[in-house]
Amino acid sequence: MTLAAFIVLMLLGMPIAFVLLASTLTFVITSGNYRLFENLPQVIFGSLEVFDLLAIPLFILLGEIMNEGGITRRIITATRAWFAWIPHSIAYVSLTSNLMLASIMGSATAQIAIMSRVMTPELERDGYNKGFAAALTAGAGLLGPIIPPSMVFIIYGVIAQVSIGAMFMGGILPGLLLFILISGLIAIMARRARKKGSVDQERTPLWRATRGALLTLSIPIVIVGGIAFGIVTPTESAAAATLMAVVIGALFFQELKWGQLPGVLSRTARNTAIVLFLIVAAKAFGWVLVYNQIPQQVAGLMQGTTESPLVFMLLVFVMLMVVGMVLDGIAALIILVPILLPVAQQSYGIDPVHFGIVTCMTLSLGLLTPPVGAGLYVASAISNVSLPRITKWILPFIIAACLVILAVIFNPWLVNVFR
Repeated sequence: MTLAAFIVLMLLGMPIAFVLLASTLTFVITSGNYRLFENLPQVIFGSLEVFDLLAIPLFILLGEIMNEGGITRRIITATRAWFAWIPHSIAYVSLTSNLMLASIMGSATAQIAIMSRVMTPELERDGYNKGFAAALTAGAGLLGPIIPPSMVFIIYGVIAQVSIGAMFMGGILPGLLLFILISGLIAIMARRARKKGSVDQERTPLWRATRGALLTLSIPIVIVGGIAFGIVTPTESAAAATLMAVVIGALFFQELKWGQLPGVLSRTARNTAIVLFLIVAAKAFGWVLVYNQIPQQVAGLMQGTTESPLVFMLLVFVMLMVVGMVLDGIAALIILVPILLPVAQQSYGIDPVHFGIVTCMTLSLGLLTPPVGAGLYVASAISNVSLPRITKWILPFIIAACLVILAVIFNPWLVNVFR
């Protein structure tokens, strides 16, 4: 009955958080074990009483302040000047700007929204197919969940009781590998996507663009460097970066005004509430699954299928690919990690950080795969491009991400280089 309720409500289009809560209630009622209701409030509040979760609203606030304070625009202006000498430079500007934003923001959906609003029109003005422009922005958004800071890494670290700093450091090399692969795709695809006779737009002088971006570049240095050298925790780095963004946007660039702060704080509160409500719902549902001994059943099934850690990781990769197509990434993370991680650690001896990087990267592909595909829908709506036009161009980016995930599965040392 619980599975039936879950599937039916998903098909009816109910928001995933309410689907999870309704499925939880369905299980309690159909099992007749009403004493579970006594523990449910404790489980729900316990899922939020985690200090590391404070990093989520701080990174969301950081993204909002960057956008309002002119920081995002200066990043894009600088990258345009730096890559002006490369053929199809504007496409590399979009990719590099995504990389730099990924090292600051932590939210892939917010990153795709900002870059779709800014870069898709720029690519179109330079003569590129609009479907390619939107697909490049959405595809480059896959860097967001991998390059630190990453919201999914924070949530995984809280669930798995793993160092969030170790997760951040573990994502650096896979993120750079994905950046290199997408750079190669641009070299192949951009020529076909651009109209003949198109002329590049006028660029800002290099010295002026770089001067405007120097202060901005200090933000990712504080985040990544502070965590890498053990100076700050991920939560403290988020607070420090947010304070820096306020000072830079308000005092140095003078674009962040007091009148904008109510709107910034309102959007931050709303987006934070959405994420935390999803965490609460998924935690309640996951708790019911654990109570019903689903992890033990999955462990028995997996061990009966294979004794190889490598084959197990490949099976997890395929399963998460399918799950990511129909379930929100954060919800899937909170539901599946308590089930799969104990199996990975106890039965196969897999490093929880290695397992977490693979899990988070694979579920992040759900950003670009229907029917959920939040990143795809955001890019489509903001760029005003139909989903079929984007889908035509998005497949190579998904393949590139799959290749990086497989490389991490076969080479666990890739997540240990910077740890």
